[in-house]
Amino acid sequence: QTGASKPAAPKAAPLRGRPAICLYSQVLVKVPYDEIGPILRAVGVDGCDLSVQPGGHVNPLGAPDMTFTHMMRSVEAITGVGLEVPVITTAFTSLKDPNIQTVMQGCGQMGVPLFRAGQWKYTPGLDIEARLLQVQRDIAGLAALARAVNMGVALQNVAGDFVGEAVWDTHMMIRGMDPHLVGFDFDPGYATADGAAGGWEIALRLALPRIKMIAARDFNWTKEGGAWKMTPCRLGEGVVAWPKILANLANARFTGPISIEIAYEHKDDVSAIQHDVDFMKKQVAVAYG
Repeated sequence: QTGASKPAAPKAAPLRGRPAICLYSQVLVKVPYDEIGPILRAVGVDGCDLSVQPGGHVNPLGAPDMTFTHMMRSVEAITGVGLEVPVITTAFTSLKDPNIQTVMQGCGQMGVPLFRAGQWKYTPGLDIEARLLQVQRDIAGLAALARAVNMGVALQNVAGDFVGEAVWDTHMMIRGMDPHLVGFDFDPGYATADGAAGGWEIALRLALPRIKMIAARDFNWTKEGGAWKMTPCRLGEGVVAWPKILANLANARFTGPISIEIAYEHKDDVSAIQHDVDFMKKQVAVAYG
């Protein structure tokens, strides 16, 4: 039961000296979950960031018993080929979300140590501080569930009108919460977009003690219709300062998952994945020695 009187702390990730390089499974969403393991092994990742959301590899909106079964089988299919599932990505933002208890209990039983929460938007017409208090209550609820099922929660810093775009907003909401339970899914790409050339460094310094995982994306600024926008590109071909970022992570002895998210246009999934995996493996090797 999730209401156990003496909940355990989140399960520690396997001992390692460097981050686990993972692929966000949404990139291969057309491939059934029981077939992605061999593909992941072939491209050389350490594990999988499993998409557990509507339109993902596991749909959390089905009947609870089937959701639980698919949750267990999907993790088994990946770990069965010798890979890790150190994190699942969800759209969960509240304990009111359908099947959140079912999904989390399944992950807890399978030893998945972390889940990435969904995104909260600012509510038009609602005072910013009032909205932050609402989100803080939601996060506290997610943290309580995470504790009960032996997991941790990672919160995103998504660019746009999302709560947490500014890392310090999330920092203020969670600074009184257990850092073993609640932390950041730090996205250097979005941090670069939000803070310009050097602003990402301040955001990273603030988030670093609580970083649970890294979302790996890159982009360039392009002008369209008189306005500048983020245009996704292959890792290493954009404006994200990956060598500096990895050096900071290595200095902090970060060993959590790095989830590669391929959001740019490409002709071949496997070629795009292989490029980004190879790039990140080289960056990690240089930074971690």
